[in-house]
Amino acid sequence: MCRLRAKPDPPESEQFAGQPEVNAQRPLVPEPGNPNSCERMSVHVQGRETVAAARPCAGIDVAKAHLDAAWAERCVRVANEAAGWEALAAQLQVDAVDVVLLEASGGYENGVACALQAAGLTVVVMNPRQARDFAKAMGELAKTDQIDARLLAQFAAVIAQHPARARYVRALPDAQRAHLAALVMRRRQLVEMRSAETNRLAQAHPAAVASVQAMLRAIDKQLARVDRDIDDHMRRHFKTVAAWLATVTGVGTVTAATLVALLAELGQLPRRPIAKLAGLAPLARDSGTRHGRRSTWGGRAEVRAVLYMATQSAVRHNAVIRAFYQRLLAHGKPKKVALVACMRKLLTILNAMLRDGTPWDESKHLNTA
Repeated sequence: MCRLRAKPDPPESEQFAGQPEVNAQRPLVPEPGNPNSCERMSVHVQGRETVAAARPCAGIDVAKAHLDAAWAERCVRVANEAAGWEALAAQLQVDAVDVVLLEASGGYENGVACALQAAGLTVVVMNPRQARDFAKAMGELAKTDQIDARLLAQFAAVIAQHPARARYVRALPDAQRAHLAALVMRRRQLVEMRSAETNRLAQAHPAAVASVQAMLRAIDKQLARVDRDIDDHMRRHFKTVAAWLATVTGVGTVTAATLVALLAELGQLPRRPIAKLAGLAPLARDSGTRHGRRSTWGGRAEVRAVLYMATQSAVRHNAVIRAFYQRLLAHGKPKKVALVACMRKLLTILNAMLRDGTPWDESKHLNTA
């Protein structure tokens, strides 16, 4: 027979204050030292029956050298390397952790995220801005690695109970897509380096000109090599998708590779969610009687950048996008607004092509432009 405490427990959340039926269903604490005391018990409206305890959720604060993980009453630190990932995954599995939440930390989170997913754990990688906003909402202004890990665990518990929980869970990237993403990222880094060196060359002292020019030649050589690697990888592993995307005027090899590498959801989501992922969906800003101006923000910056360049070409050379752009201008839309709308239309068309497994067909879109 279970011996239960007579003193009522406070509600688990302030939103349940004053609701005795919620407190009555809260699992009661067993009496320490009593072997007959139940481990977890709740009072059901039709009687007494045991229910499973909620699974704990974990938060992991990621640094270059180490990881701070918190769940239940535990807080551990492990090295941010394969051995540490394996040890952490084993502990989380033993405690049957439900959702594990990490902050995106410039790529330092990729290894542990993949390792935890490979161990069968549910992993969410969250934007640092969202995580910090959650901490502020909880009234926590202090910031340490341990505090961050605890707050991330609380955030994970919220996501675990969210009706749309599945959309927060990070999809495990396949090896070929991860390889392509690394090449695309390296290409972007080289382009940024070349731009910086070109700017330096314009103001370089004659004594430094030869050095800057040598650096530019080296960067150009590396760029050519990475471009060859990207083309070869696309041909070997994403040949069909690359062929479909190549049929769209304005979409070049760089745009195609970036979309395949960094927007794996392309062709798998409806048009509105895919636009939101790319940061091209106008978001409402209404409050009371105020009707705010819609604007786009957030999303995946790298994807948006290549779509911008592709659209710049498409409004000149793609009949569908050009007609849509000119119609928006004729209706008085500012050029920037019209261009963003064209970016969204181009993304919607590409999404439909990959969804249906068909190449570009201009006749399908001219009447809707």
